[in-house]
Amino acid sequence: MRGLTWDHPRGYAPLDELTRLDLAGANPYGEVPEPIEWDRQPLEGFESEPIAKLCETYDVLVIDHPGLGAAVDALVPMEELFEPDELERLRTGTVGRTWDSYHLDGRQWALPLDAATQVAAARPGVAVPKTWPKAMELARSTSMTLCLGGPHAFLMFCALCSGDLLVPESRAPRSDGFLDEGAGLQALELMAELLALADPDVSRLNPIGVLDAIAAGGPQWCPLLYGYVTYPLTFSDAPAWPGHAPGSVLGGTGLAVSRRRIGEIRDAVQAHLLRLTSEPVQTGLFPAVGGQPAARSAWDDKGFYRDTRATMEAAWIRPRFPGYIALQERSSALIRDGLLAGTPARTLLDDLHSGPLSNLPGGPHQEWRNT
Repeated sequence: MRGLTWDHPRGYAPLDELTRLDLAGANPYGEVPEPIEWDRQPLEGFESEPIAKLCETYDVLVIDHPGLGAAVDALVPMEELFEPDELERLRTGTVGRTWDSYHLDGRQWALPLDAATQVAAARPGVAVPKTWPKAMELARSTSMTLCLGGPHAFLMFCALCSGDLLVPESRAPRSDGFLDEGAGLQALELMAELLALADPDVSRLNPIGVLDAIAAGGPQWCPLLYGYVTYPLTFSDAPAWPGHAPGSVLGGTGLAVSRRRIGEIRDAVQAHLLRLTSEPVQTGLFPAVGGQPAARSAWDDKGFYRDTRATMEAAWIRPRFPGYIALQERSSALIRDGLLAGTPARTLLDDLHSGPLSNLPGGPHQEWRNT
């Protein structure tokens, strides 16, 4: 069997370790009918490569939930692999809304494997404030960076808007009902103010690049990026607007199964999925080799997990409609380029509505509201 994961120790180390133990013939985490040969793709591919295309080559895939809408015809729903009581047991064992992020059109398309959301990161000794006004004060006195590479400029924008992003119809100030006008302006204005104080080169990077730079002695902190337990940094809940919960956009990964050979490998696939999501693997092997488990029980541990769990529990699930990935990429490029060029927030917001957000599906965008 062939599998695909992403090219970071958090994405491949637990999988490689299980394969090593299988080939050694003495796996304490349980035996499987046959091992999976895992390939890797870079983070950028994981975030944007069409899942359906990858299903032409791979049997088991570690996926990002926003790509589901365009991929369901190529995937096996978990209801075809597991009984309802087994799925319920798996659901209740996951942290936050990770399970819900892979549920679409009444079916479960993947099992949560890894859990992540945007949080604050800093070198030891730097305490990131709990609110955005206080974070702005720290930015004036301590070297910092944003994380705007790839889709992350748009994801930061969404995190800053979350709570007001999905406004009730009666409150929607625009006919499309997508975005609270005031929240969007406030978010873009804050991003511009922070970027003016941030390291401009590091701010163009993705989370791995930003964390590498902080750990190597570059900027001292970043207020919002996806957390990685493998870094020797201090992670804490994302800053919040005063009086609100931390705003963040759910990340993490799920285990999906391609339809291409399921008739031949059903038993082996079931065995792998159950082992990878089992309590011993999630709370034992994953932390031991640098993984970041989706098991609820693992997020009770002191340090990284407990210090960011409130943000994880409150994180927003992105839409999964076909075309969302392209929308995310276009919106992020527009925001990043506009901020770097000094474009006023009002103009940027109008450009978003007249550009990437102008053709959202489902009037008035029911998919956004449902998520």
